Amino acid sequence: MEPQILNVGIIGLGEVAQVIHLPVLESLPQQFRIAALCDISPKLVEHMGERYRVEHLYNEYTDLVKQDELDVVFVLNSDEYHAEYAIAAADRGKHVFIEKPMCLTQAEADAIVSAQTRNDVKIMVGYMRRYAASFVRAASAIGGLDRIQYARVRDIIGPNRYFIQPTSRVVSYDDIPEALKEEKQRRAKALVSEATGLAPDSPHNSIYRLLCGLSSHDLSAMREALGMPNGVAGARATDNGSVFLSAIFDYGPFSVTFETGTDQQGRFDAHVEVYASDKSVKVQFDTPYIRHLPTRLFLSETAGEQYTESVIRPTFTDPYTSELQYLHDVIVNDLTPKTTPEDFKQDLSIFKMIIDALQAN
Repeated sequence: MEPQILNVGIIGLGEVAQVIHLPVLESLPQQFRIAALCDISPKLVEHMGERYRVEHLYNEYTDLVKQDELDVVFVLNSDEYHAEYAIAAADRGKHVFIEKPMCLTQAEADAIVSAQTRNDVKIMVGYMRRYAASFVRAASAIGGLDRIQYARVRDIIGPNRYFIQPTSRVVSYDDIPEALKEEKQRRAKALVSEATGLAPDSPHNSIYRLLCGLSSHDLSAMREALGMPNGVAGARATDNGSVFLSAIFDYGPFSVTFETGTDQQGRFDAHVEVYASDKSVKVQFDTPYIRHLPTRLFLSETAGEQYTESVIRPTFTDPYTSELQYLHDVIVNDLTPKTTPEDFKQDLSIFKMIIDALQAN
């Protein structure tokens, strides 16, 4: 049987689209065809249309979602608009892939779930770390531990330019009207205030954006590996030019330390590590912007007097490729993805737990 090729429309042609999604889609011609592109920058749409030989080019998302032949729409633009654009695509009967975060508020999440249900479409959130082969094996190994004593989740990174500039070319143009830039900022402030209940000038709003961005990967992976925490025992944050956050999650019999932040160092340190009495499991992520750097699994175990360490690299297939292969399977075989809108709502709940704990200090 010939493989089913899905026609893809892409909304948002910025950094993640150029460095990741467009090259990955192009590398999977038996599964996907890039059939339409949309961005508010006219010059960028034209450039990327020529680069990927795409005929249907748009500056308005409302025009792209009307294109009949599209099977799935990728929502890759700024997160303030994710809900609006995803719902518009679903209401046109299109499946939807949304880069994280799916949205910023519970009301938006509920609206996306409703659109998914009433249109009977698949909506999948782009948490690529959860599709890395090493993480899948790590989650299975963690589930087999007899008694977890402690866990640590960490994500401290430097600017993405350290990884992107030497390895990729990202194109941008200064042709976006100032009014649209200002509207984006207004929308962002309003949505964050709605989500947190904080005043627009609260210093914790920058922490919420960190949680929705970088930290959402880690907290989503934590949930898959360990389940939903009972609550947050405590949290502290600093913003002295670089934003850092630490929190302790209450899991009943054990606790989880969460550390995240951004600084000006050219390194990427992201991992989930779980300790049992005589075993430990750790999955180490590297920057996703250099696609084929391996995600590694570390297993440690003591039996009698013998201590054993294993380092496992299941594959060089990058997590983004694994994720989109999974998406194809979900749509073609009518499966339910593990990173659903309903699943993402739990991350929004964790974000609010952390903000509430910070406010309590």
